[in-house]
Amino acid sequence: MFTGLVESLGCVHRVSFGTAANRIQIESSDLAPKVQLGDSVAVNGVCLTVCQKEGSRLLFDVMPETVSKTNLSQLKSGSGVNLERALAMGDPVGGHLVTGHVDGIGTVVSRQVQGNAALFQIEASPGITDLLVPKGSVAVDGVSLTIVELKQCRFSVSLIPHTLKTTVLQYRQVGDQVNLETDMLGKYVFFYLRQVKEKSATPAAITADFLQQHGFL
Repeated sequence: MFTGLVESLGCVHRVSFGTAANRIQIESSDLAPKVQLGDSVAVNGVCLTVCQKEGSRLLFDVMPETVSKTNLSQLKSGSGVNLERALAMGDPVGGHLVTGHVDGIGTVVSRQVQGNAALFQIEASPGITDLLVPKGSVAVDGVSLTIVELKQCRFSVSLIPHTLKTTVLQYRQVGDQVNLETDMLGKYVFFYLRQVKEKSATPAAITADFLQQHGFL
């Protein structure tokens, strides 16, 4: 479990994607001394396990499923990555609870300067945006952000200068793909209500009245 507050910017040293094995080796002089073999680390929001450690370099095995459903497949030597260690009991939850199980990929469709902030608009599939709510939380490349606006299959997030400077989102431009993980609580509520709806004889949509009727509003 993670919080979406990036601890360190790592640099990809080597990637190997193939039929035999998918591996990523990342250099991080900040994070490497703090982790052990078997520890979980979020890499651009994807939960990976440290399988080898060589000085300041960490090696991760990546499952084919993860390669196909995240932007890790686009990494190359020299790429920057967001890194965060898993939560320990008693650690503060500064962002929101993030599992590291990415729901899918979104595409940056606009990036604008808004005062001292950067406003990103991201397009995603309905399967992802259906789980988002305005002012709710979403993890973008592992960064805990608040949804500013939600319209159909697009949503916007605003980044303060510190977040932009200390994460790989500073490099994201229009057309780039980002890993998305929706809020865990929202997913449980959504799937519970969907099951209730499917068991009901009334083919009603999940509306505000429906949510209120079942005690969620």
